[in-house]
Amino acid sequence: MNFDFSEEQVMIKDSVARFVRDEYDFDTRRNIIHSEEGISRDFWSMFAELGWLSVPFAEEYGGFGGSVEDLVAVMEELGKGIVVEPYVSTVVIFGGLLSAASNEDLKSAYIPKIIEGSCLGSFAFLERQSRFEMADVATNAIVCDAGYKINGEKTVVINAGTADSLIVSARTSGEQFDRDGVSLFMVDATTAGVSINSYKTMDGQSAATISFKDVVVPASHLLGAVGQGMEIVDKVMPQILLALSAEALGIMATLNALTVDYTKTRQQFGTPISSFQALQHRMVDTFMACEQTKSLLYRGLCDANKIVVDPSVDASELQKSVHALKATVAKYGKLIGEEAIQIHGGIGMTDELNVGHFVKRLMTINVAFGDADFHQKKFNQLSYSTISVQAS
Repeated sequence: MNFDFSEEQVMIKDSVARFVRDEYDFDTRRNIIHSEEGISRDFWSMFAELGWLSVPFAEEYGGFGGSVEDLVAVMEELGKGIVVEPYVSTVVIFGGLLSAASNEDLKSAYIPKIIEGSCLGSFAFLERQSRFEMADVATNAIVCDAGYKINGEKTVVINAGTADSLIVSARTSGEQFDRDGVSLFMVDATTAGVSINSYKTMDGQSAATISFKDVVVPASHLLGAVGQGMEIVDKVMPQILLALSAEALGIMATLNALTVDYTKTRQQFGTPISSFQALQHRMVDTFMACEQTKSLLYRGLCDANKIVVDPSVDASELQKSVHALKATVAKYGKLIGEEAIQIHGGIGMTDELNVGHFVKRLMTINVAFGDADFHQKKFNQLSYSTISVQAS
């Protein structure tokens, strides 16, 4: 089986890699993080001009019409530069939910704006009590004369401070933990009653707590059928997890390369520490961890392709693959990050060295949309269900 990227995908990867290498060095990134917005609007416009923002969107909206492999190719290279511009929140998540929605008017209105770089978006779904269960929604949307009135609070909404629009999950029926009854709404960030309190996250990006107080949203801003918002989320979640895992893979590979290079220059007892057999064994372990993560990522891509070719294919295999992948990313991301810091020694803990920044982003990815224990549990449940069906 051929796991090589296509010629077009290689061109996309090379384009992002050149940008990271030539224009997005560590000092540039630090200056962006410490700026007022925490992102570079100039670079975001460049992303639009280079076509990176159009990658996953259908051609009918002006997009590239790319597949999840194209998205993964971009994300891996962005990970190597720990780019802080809101590609994940706007293109992968916000744009992914729009693409999976059934509201053609919203898709036609917002997707072209994402592609041209004039619309930044975020997904407001997490609540204080919900942990990683996305269907645990207490924020409610009640029918009113003008459509729906939203009340509640969302936490850790990534890049919400710079977002122009928000996709908000709110309960329109059912109990707090019911999957049915959750609806998705498009909400303008400047709508009356929306209060955004932004703060910096440990990986250099930003997040916000958002309060909704009697926020009126027209019924035309529903992304899909009332109460069926989790169906849209379920369609997009594999793509989100594959993209985040690809970013993590790029970070892991970079940390390994930085660590190997460092061992060739640091000397003890008059010889480079790269010659010490104990350290060689540890670096082999981190290399193998990176390769195993890549293998699971490619398996997930293969399972995603099967569904594209034949939509009738059982999606449980793809779900198992992405749960296994995310759990592996968390496990090996921790291993590679800890080894990189320890082998670098005390300097690995300083803010002046890029190693710690890569590790912090890995730690953030590890808990995004579920940590290792969460995804291991989901994998076990799916595997048990499969065995039970086969046995019966």
